[in-house]
Amino acid sequence: MLKVVIVGGVAGGATAAARLRRCDETAHIVLFERGPYVSFANCGLPYYVGEVIPRRDQLLLQTVDGLSHRFNLDIRNLSEVIAIDRHHQTVTVREVQSGRSYEESYDLLLLSPGAQPIVPPIPGLDEAKNVFTLRTIPDTDAIKGFVDQQLPKTAVVVGGGFIGLEMAENLLRRGIQVTLVEQMNQVMTPIDYEMATLVHKHLREKGVRLVLEDGVQAFAKKGRQVILRSGTVLENDMVLLSIGVRPENTLAIQAGLAVGKRGGIVVDDYLRTSDEHIYAIGDAIEVKDFVTGLPTQMPLAGPANRQARLVADTIAGKKKRYSGTLGTAIVQVFDLTVATTGANEKTLRNLGWPYAVVHTHPASHATYYPGAQSMALKLLFHPETGALYGAQGVGREGVDKRIDVLATAIRAGLKVFDLQDLELTYAPPYSSAKDPVNMLGYVASNVVEGTVQTIQWCDIDEVVAHGGLLIDVRESEEVARGSIPGSVNIPLGDLRQRLGELSTEPQPVYVTCQVGLRGYLATRILEAAGFHAMNVDGGYTTYSSVHDKIQIH
Repeated sequence: MLKVVIVGGVAGGATAAARLRRCDETAHIVLFERGPYVSFANCGLPYYVGEVIPRRDQLLLQTVDGLSHRFNLDIRNLSEVIAIDRHHQTVTVREVQSGRSYEESYDLLLLSPGAQPIVPPIPGLDEAKNVFTLRTIPDTDAIKGFVDQQLPKTAVVVGGGFIGLEMAENLLRRGIQVTLVEQMNQVMTPIDYEMATLVHKHLREKGVRLVLEDGVQAFAKKGRQVILRSGTVLENDMVLLSIGVRPENTLAIQAGLAVGKRGGIVVDDYLRTSDEHIYAIGDAIEVKDFVTGLPTQMPLAGPANRQARLVADTIAGKKKRYSGTLGTAIVQVFDLTVATTGANEKTLRNLGWPYAVVHTHPASHATYYPGAQSMALKLLFHPETGALYGAQGVGREGVDKRIDVLATAIRAGLKVFDLQDLELTYAPPYSSAKDPVNMLGYVASNVVEGTVQTIQWCDIDEVVAHGGLLIDVRESEEVARGSIPGSVNIPLGDLRQRLGELSTEPQPVYVTCQVGLRGYLATRILEAAGFHAMNVDGGYTTYSSVHDKIQIH
């Protein structure tokens, strides 16, 4: 009889145990979980604090007794594995409540210890009584208990990632004034800066005080003061540290297993560690980036669940490879949906890969049908082959399904040309006859085929400053509400009649409009007349989002 010992429950360990039992009725499966809960909804924790999820028991997906009985598992919660003896194939287990230790043998060992919040050694932290992190049910109990009983009026959230953004929203929902501190120049680093600026504006509109490019230097007055590196002092009633997570790799390191540069346990395509008898999954492992092929850390629930299923199949004799993680992720920020998949521009630039970018601002469904909402989409791709690298979206409605389609396209190896031909559902309440994904394909294909040349929002100011001609082809009323400095207004309908006003010198003529469509039409007119024309990608909408002039309506 095969004996499999699993370290850690939740998305990785519990899923693997259940799948392995479905594949092998005879295996002896032992699951150790150091906490009291073997299966709970990590991603729902902030919403319980905010009382969007009203009952605590809604977070508990499976109980120890229920899971044990249904799948014939030997589950031992409140039991921490503290050592691995690879030579004798045993683990040392410490019972959390009694402190008693004992050894348990294994034929195969599966590590799913997860990750833990990063808590830097900040001066004054040890004396702080109101500083929390959020990762487990007990963490949630502590935070919600503090909010319910102490009735804090102010809170500082340190870190603008997924948990930080969700907690900022849910604390504000509880009537708490929130200051969000992020040491980078943007929140949610998986998306690029110009996309994040839309989130910045929305956070401020909702009442969040947003502090960027600043970090915590110290705590004072038992945590009631957060002293930033800039010298700013933030008075508060509670603090949430959401700086990020690091892999729980202590067991692996002590056992001599290979660990990557970022601390993740190194695994092969079958999720096997450097020891052939030990596998690892979830937030603790180093994964292969599906787009770049490079090792990275992506602590996400979806990949952990898929890894759990694959490793269970492999252990049961159905060897299946894990092809890598795309990093598809989504977060709700008040009224906005922010989603991403694949590589972002920062990554591609740092790698030195050739890439092209297009921005579009389509409506979530047909504009003549009530309730259409605009969104911002960004697509990254190879400038010559059209291979898809990544996509990002920010908007109030319809972002999720577009990013899901694009994630599927990347996984399937499609190119920008293929996006044009995707047959997606259409009815006026749901989309347009040309879906936003189709439109991304049209725009990106024009770039790859050389039908249009574009210039990005971050480059146009320098071009104008050095004497470049920028024509704004919007109507004068639109220009009056805001324009790129130095641009000259020639409405699209007048452009053919006013071509004589333009210099015949060979330097490019740059064109902008509201979202890029009229700019594209203008470049076609200019090119036909013998000019070299370049369109400002995404138009004034993309440009002005960075300059904090507009918002998504």
